[in-house]
Amino acid sequence: MNPADEYTVRPARRFGGVLRVPGDKSISHRALILGALAVGRTTIRGLAPGADCRSTIRCLSALGAGISGSPGPDATVWHVEGLGLGGLRPPPGPLDAGNSGTTARFLLGVLAGHPFSATIVGDESLSRRPMRRVAEPLTLMGARIATTAGCLPATVTGGRLRAVTCEMAIASAQVKSAVLLAGLHADGVTVVVEPQQTRDHTERALSAFGAEVTVEPPRVSVRGGAALAAADLTVPGDLSSAAFWAAAAAGVPGASVTIEGVGLNPSRTSFLRMLGRMGARVDVRIDDGQGFEPSGTVTVSHAELGHADVRPHEVPGLIDELPALAALATHGGGLAVTGAGELRVKESDRIAALVAGLRALGADAQEAADGFVITGGRRLPGGVAYAVGDHRLAMAFAIAALGADGPSLIRGAASVAVSYPGFFDTLERLCA
Repeated sequence: MNPADEYTVRPARRFGGVLRVPGDKSISHRALILGALAVGRTTIRGLAPGADCRSTIRCLSALGAGISGSPGPDATVWHVEGLGLGGLRPPPGPLDAGNSGTTARFLLGVLAGHPFSATIVGDESLSRRPMRRVAEPLTLMGARIATTAGCLPATVTGGRLRAVTCEMAIASAQVKSAVLLAGLHADGVTVVVEPQQTRDHTERALSAFGAEVTVEPPRVSVRGGAALAAADLTVPGDLSSAAFWAAAAAGVPGASVTIEGVGLNPSRTSFLRMLGRMGARVDVRIDDGQGFEPSGTVTVSHAELGHADVRPHEVPGLIDELPALAALATHGGGLAVTGAGELRVKESDRIAALVAGLRALGADAQEAADGFVITGGRRLPGGVAYAVGDHRLAMAFAIAALGADGPSLIRGAASVAVSYPGFFDTLERLCA
């Protein structure tokens, strides 16, 4: 194990402060891709600095879009020179999505409307994640997609598309978004029918770029063929990253943290309501003069925690924050999650790896087919937890370890660079 990939977390004697988190990863992907499909120069402020968005930038650049900026935390303004709908160019080789499922699935939708063939590849983890659920509706629209046993590598041969009505069997914002991105290039109106509402960042971004999008839950539709106009966008802080600091503040006695400029899209704030159900004190203030995505300030303070249940209909709105909630449950109260089988096909099998890591730290954690149970009420002794290359697990184990009796070692800690490169630096500051 590379020593740089290990991090020791010591029990928190105090925790608190005021901070900002990196730009929202989900919004950043969408802004980059729609900027490449628009006419003119799009400006994006506050772009997420992690490896996943760098994968999207790398792929779009290979497809001919002019993208300039810097991935450094202090250089957050990026520009995208769009090529218009259908204007992307054949890449010189395979498009490497790295570890980013969002990059891969969104590009499948985009490339379905372009008259050339391109192959998308990814790292070992991404190459195990399912792509057939995206490929099937795109095939019905007229694209040809050859996957590798339903996974990457996948070769897309696109062209003229026909609009369809896609009734999704599983709630997935990524699949919905891939179909809507393809629908921009289709003849007619493409409709997605969701079994449960998922985050609506794509619908908001489409409107910001001038697309004709209609939202009538459970249906979302987009009219194809209309040119997109370049936009000037500001990406708020990522609530999924902020979730770990909020969980720590809720769990550590005497703690309080204030997170400024964080995204408060209503389709993402189920996490804050869940914190309240678990007993934390949560204060939310929405900023005036909202852009295309609402943002504001969130303050979370410790309180006595109780047990909470996450039921299947709640999972789509919490899917990325479940590791943070599991970490909080180890500080007291407990948590039971059902209907979250989708966690098994994330960057890791997040159910198995999350339970294994928390148990290694001393938690009473049990795995179920579609979820897990964390029994609170006892302090962790500490231990060695392996994040299996999954950024959200590395952060979750660190937050759980703050409440242990002794130090804990997080292995695979370098994976936080996928979404939050400065995570451990911020952890040290908040514990100082």
